[in-house]
Amino acid sequence: MKKEPLLIITLVTLSCWLGSNVVNAQQDSLKTYDLNEVVITATKFPKSISETGKVLTIIDADQLSRSEGKDLAQLLNEQTGLVINGANSNPGKDKSVFLRGAKSEYTVFLIDGIPVSDPSGPGGAFDPRLLPLNQLERIEILKGSQSTLYGSDAIAGVINLITKKSGSETLGGHASLVYGSYDMLRGNGSVNGSTKVADFQVGYSYIKAGGISEAEDVNDTGTFDKDGFTQNALNASAKIKITPSFYLSPFLRITDFDGAFDGGAFSDDNSTYTSKLVNPGLRSQYTLRNGAINLLYAHNATDRKYDGPFGPTEFKGRFDNVDVFMNRDLTGQIQILTGLNYQNLKLLDATLAVADPTAQLISPYLSIFLHRFKGLAMEVGGRYNQHSKYGSNFTYSLNPSFILSNSTKLFINQSTGFKAPTLSQLYGNFGANENLKPEVSNSFEAGIHQVFSKNFEARFSWFNRKVKDVIVYTFTNGNINQNEQNDRGLELESTIRFNDKVTLRMDYAYVDGKVSALENGVDTTYYNLFRRPKHTLGANMGVQASPRLYCSLNLKTFSERKDLFFNPDNFFAAEVVSLKSYVLVDLYASYSLFDAKLSFFVEGKNILNQDYREVYGYNTLGFNVNSGLSFKF
Repeated sequence: MKKEPLLIITLVTLSCWLGSNVVNAQQDSLKTYDLNEVVITATKFPKSISETGKVLTIIDADQLSRSEGKDLAQLLNEQTGLVINGANSNPGKDKSVFLRGAKSEYTVFLIDGIPVSDPSGPGGAFDPRLLPLNQLERIEILKGSQSTLYGSDAIAGVINLITKKSGSETLGGHASLVYGSYDMLRGNGSVNGSTKVADFQVGYSYIKAGGISEAEDVNDTGTFDKDGFTQNALNASAKIKITPSFYLSPFLRITDFDGAFDGGAFSDDNSTYTSKLVNPGLRSQYTLRNGAINLLYAHNATDRKYDGPFGPTEFKGRFDNVDVFMNRDLTGQIQILTGLNYQNLKLLDATLAVADPTAQLISPYLSIFLHRFKGLAMEVGGRYNQHSKYGSNFTYSLNPSFILSNSTKLFINQSTGFKAPTLSQLYGNFGANENLKPEVSNSFEAGIHQVFSKNFEARFSWFNRKVKDVIVYTFTNGNINQNEQNDRGLELESTIRFNDKVTLRMDYAYVDGKVSALENGVDTTYYNLFRRPKHTLGANMGVQASPRLYCSLNLKTFSERKDLFFNPDNFFAAEVVSLKSYVLVDLYASYSLFDAKLSFFVEGKNILNQDYREVYGYNTLGFNVNSGLSFKF
């Protein structure tokens, strides 16, 4: 171990130990899985966790405030059952989101409850690099198939990114500045206000990094250049109070980033890219006596440009989403949610056989909820989907849960999901097939959430997911519905409060999967969860050493993984290679002044200076340090 990591460990540990033994501590703010906590993503309207059997992970404002030195991918990579491949590679490198082992396009990203998508991408998945972490106030991760509520692509789950809104004060704001290793600079500022008529919030973020060489210099030539990137992001919203029961909330988000990337595994290059997201929209709600009517609209304009080894290429996608839904209490025990969702996707490319292709998806849906009745809660829902190309399909969900003695919650989820074929698969330059069917899933999960005492609780869940008609590309027939994917796994999470100063959270996740494919007329089955570890183990210890000083130690282990290497020395034939296991250990400390209006922090990441790879032939960050300050007014 180098002297620098050892010094960071010693200083942070010593300061926290002294603080905890000299000053009386406040209540530790790391939260457990509070059954009374109110969430939105699980049902589309506010509901306590005790009344839903769905598996939720909450990242609250306290955790986000202690993540100033991270980006969104790095924070998500710390969560149970969620692996963001590329999170700790070069900061500007593309990221893959593996929720419970599923591929990226099986997870839907929401921003304030509204889906975001990039129709120009091969899988249509949202790029997590497009939203800065410091513009968020909360993240809700909903696991398991959620197509009944959220439509196409929600086969593995949903990640709802909830942005900062106006505060309760007439005028307030926040600013932060962070500097770290690899010339990483993060700046953020926001202003918010509230009046009797309207509230508003405007935030701006700037990130610049010198970075490292994306590709690994396996021969240690010393000639590979650094691949840096720059990001600018604006987030603005308002809430206009038309009447006491009716409001309109327009918003606008603009993010653009540019950077450099290499030519492939072990291959240096001077390639560059730019990416831009423009996301205007409107949220509206009319409150009823026993419910509410909601309107959500957003437009996504995504433009990406690459100037690489094969010349310049450009991708432009447009995505419009309109969702109108009503939730209402029918009786003291029964609630309903009914809605209509319209999506329009467009690929701007006049060079295709079908110029600027489009697709539409219209989906009415209905869910019925049984309030907690003698310990029993239930959600039953269905969704009918009418697609402009493949026709129609139907999804459903059945989600009972039961609470025993206010300390044990048992839950079961049986649900189906689907992913509509993307515009690239239907009309793109490689293997276009207008006759593709949707990929369809059948998922089952069960588990238990046990509160042993006010100081110890745990949650266990097991899942099995089958996806049929998986779309694959073949050299002879292009894109076809051929494969069947079968995945299974389990998750164990626990929280222990040793006292009012120290909280320990631990988690373990296991995932395994195989694909059944038809190759040369022969059925084959093989493991295909490349870059996804079968085993991950995490632990976080938080210490509120004093009212002003907070410290934490975070550990995450990733087991050995497999990857595919397309070897240029063998006509780019696919070779299965191994990626060794690794352990990431991070240390964090923050100190606040003036009633927490001014805070300083320092964070050491990968303090063991682990040498590992997330993608074969690409570098990862070694030991690095970030420090900074934030100010509220």
